Amino acid sequence: MKLRASPAFRMGLSIAVATGLYGISFGALSVASGLTVWQTIALSVLMFTGGSQFAFIGVIGGGGTGSAAFGAAALLGVRNVVYGMQINRMLSPRGWRRLTAAQITIDESTATAAAQADADEQRRGFWAAGAGIYILWNLFTALGAVLGDAMGDPKRWGLDGAAVAAFLGLLWPRLRGREPVAIAVACAVVTVAVVPLTAPGVPILIAAVVAAVWGWLRHEPRAQLAAGSEERS
Repeated sequence: MKLRASPAFRMGLSIAVATGLYGISFGALSVASGLTVWQTIALSVLMFTGGSQFAFIGVIGGGGTGSAAFGAAALLGVRNVVYGMQINRMLSPRGWRRLTAAQITIDESTATAAAQADADEQRRGFWAAGAGIYILWNLFTALGAVLGDAMGDPKRWGLDGAAVAAFLGLLWPRLRGREPVAIAVACAVVTVAVVPLTAPGVPILIAAVVAAVWGWLRHEPRAQLAAGSEERS
């Protein structure tokens, strides 16, 4: 099948264009948060996961330490480990493809692959979305960083708080169902409560611990219930 005739390939490219354009906002906001143009570009090239990158610059822009920013980014990036196991089982990449696949395994590339029923289409969709987003995200990150650096003082344009707003924009569509909303509200309350008491960047780490404990407490009763059902059967 020619790539142009592949539905998964076309889907991957359309997702790549739509997602890659967000790199402009990240580049501008990263520079506004205090990173240099080259630091911003390096962050996209090496980290390459939008939510974690916005969390990183959000902490830095708020005056947090590098370790706190890295911790917040790492916590959000844990999901990519799960995606990686799914892609490894689905596509079984080997050699250099395995390393490349690990770098471009993100929400969009995983979702594009998982949406396909045919194994070849899964492969086409994953590589089209992943590679396409990686290239465009980094190109537009560089463009946004250069434009943002040329704009001067971010406070003059109201960009000093825009990184947080952009991160919330990425988070909001994921809040489906009562439990995710309840977790988000609980974490927000805890964050607001500890902001006056802790250093910048620490509140988001505390909120992550709250979410983790919530998930563990919710998982335990379900696990016990499942074990009890197996014993009865």
